[in-house]
This record gives sequence, C-alpha cells and structure tokens, in this order.
Amino acid sequence: MKYYIIAGEASGDLHGSNLIKALKKQDPNAHIRCWGGDLMQQAGGTLAKHYKELAFMGFLEVLLNLNAIFKNIKFCKQDIAAFNPDAIIFIDYSGFNLRIAKWAKEHNFLTNYYISPQIWASREGRIDKIKATVDHMYVILPFEKEFYEKKHNYPVNFVGHPLLDAIDNRPELSESLFRSANDIDPNKRIIALLPGSRKQEVQKMLSLMLSLTNDFSEYEFVIAGAPSLDEEFYAAFLTNANVKFIQNKTYDLLSISTAALVTSGTATLETALFKVPQVVCYKANWISYQIAKRIITLEYISLVNLIMKKEVVKELIQDEFTKQNLKKELTSILDGEARTKQLANYDELIAKLGGSGASAEAASLIIANAKIS
Repeated sequence: MKYYIIAGEASGDLHGSNLIKALKKQDPNAHIRCWGGDLMQQAGGTLAKHYKELAFMGFLEVLLNLNAIFKNIKFCKQDIAAFNPDAIIFIDYSGFNLRIAKWAKEHNFLTNYYISPQIWASREGRIDKIKATVDHMYVILPFEKEFYEKKHNYPVNFVGHPLLDAIDNRPELSESLFRSANDIDPNKRIIALLPGSRKQEVQKMLSLMLSLTNDFSEYEFVIAGAPSLDEEFYAAFLTNANVKFIQNKTYDLLSISTAALVTSGTATLETALFKVPQVVCYKANWISYQIAKRIITLEYISLVNLIMKKEVVKELIQDEFTKQNLKKELTSILDGEARTKQLANYDELIAKLGGSGASAEAASLIIANAKIS
C-alpha cells in the first residue's frame, strides 16, 4: 500500500522515521512519500519537502510568512493527489495538518493522525475540525484518551509514547569515546543545554543559559545542536572554553549528563526519560507571549509536569527566566534532596507512559484501517 506522511518538525521527523520502519516491517510492499527530514528519508521515505523549509515559530513569525505557508499548502494538496495514497498520516504540526486533513477528507482519502494536536492545551474548539476530518486518531499521552473519549465523545487509540521506542532503539554508548571525540573533559560532570530547535528559540534562550558557565566552572557545559540548524549558527555562542558543542547527538549527551537546562517542548520529556534532572525554560517575543498566555489554559508548559499533574520540574517562563532564578534552580538539582525527589518522580512518569512499542502499534492500526477502508 501507499502511505503519505506529513511531519513538520524535528520531533516529528524522529517519530515519523520509527513509524516508517514499523510500516515497512509489517507491510513489505509499503511505498511511502513524506514531508519530514533526514531521519524519515533514511528510514525509507521519499521526501517531498524538508521540515527545515517549514519552521515558523510563534504567532508573529507565522503572520510574516503567510505567503510561504499558503504555497506549501497548495503544493502539498497537489502532491498528495498525484501520489494517490491509500492512507494519509499526520504527525502533530496541527496548523498545517488540519488544513490538509479537511481537503483530504473532502477528496475521500483515509486520514490518520499520529501524535495528537495539543488541543487540550489551547484552542479546544479544534475538536470539531478533528471529528469532521480525521478518521482515526492515535494518541501518545495517557491523559489524551480520557480527554477525547470522555469529554468529547471521540474514540481514539492510546498507543504509548514513541520516545520510548527511540530511546530503546539507540546503540550502546561508550562514554569515554564520546567524551574524547567531542573534546569533553573526562573529569568534569556535564550540564547539557537544550535551547530548542528553531533559530528564534535558540537566540532567546542560549545566551542566558550560557551566562552561568563561570558560576559552575567545575562543570562542562555542552550545547545540544538541533538537526534543523547548521553548526555555523552556533559559532557566536562558543566563546567560552568551558562550553562545548555537539550536533545531532542529543540522546548520547543526555545519557551521560548530570543535569540539563531545557527549552520547553518534547525535549523536557526526553530529558526525563534519560533520568537527567532539569530546569525547564521558555521565553518568546513579547507579542507572541501575550497572545499565547490568553489562549493556553494549562497550569504547566512541560510535558513532564502535565503528565504527572504536578510540578516535578521547575518551569522558568518569560519574566521568571532570569540568571538569578536559573542559577538557583540549577544549583538545587545538582545534588541533594531536590535532585533525589525529581529522579523519583521520573520513575513514576515512566511507569505512566507504559512500555515501548508505540510505533509498531500505530503502524498495525494504520494498516488494518487502510485495508478495510
């Protein structure tokens, strides 16, 4: 069968790549065309558009790039029609994907959504669009099933979280070789910096994160470069001898880190799954923040706290994201009671997510639904 997958971000590329592997394993004749990135292409998908061309963050940035967005929507519809897939699979990226889903449903394509839009966080009214345009929804967070089925009478499948697959599938790491290859001091504990995956995020977050290096000189600060950004972009931030940089090796870095400063997003959950105590940070431009805080109804912004329904990791948002606060919170998780408590909560979090196998379960359901459609 033929599958058309649309992912618009680095995290979607990761989960899309594991889904492609699962689809090909269960359907050896699978022909897959996709919007995504290098990982999806390496897994066997034919790339129609790279997510690096789609990365517009925040309300203001979207407004400034409307022309490019509408061109991409037009191209996507034409490309799907030409490919004529048996199933379309949307991965998160709701602003774009829900538009395509509406068109796809009108043209009688089978629509599958893997990794739900976060309508439980904002713009809950999008449930009407989802009900009207998405044939099958596969959710990855335990509270999402209850949200959809009990609150909105919309049946969904909870398949587990694909990050567990991604972590389970990674090769074993030699810490000594990794440190040597990346010029990381063999005797210093590591503080990982995960400043986001888009230029706007990194520019707002990383300088403040790096302002702590002289206060924690006994540690090595290591920046995790996002796959969506070129190494040259980070050059301006690498002016301190106590700071190192790695590209496309975030999981390896987390596996040997003592603590992390993390921009809110999927990375907060990834950090928790590697059992690295963290401080969650976020700062947007003023206009985007003012709009967001009026439509987002959540008590927390990190996936860790949302899943646990309590503050497990400290969140420093907007005006609270200061050097003084960051230094205080980082100090608290390096040793002592706060660190022990956060690690214990991580164990409970992992239990809530269930075991690995999300990719295989989602692939199995997609194939079965395509066969009976």
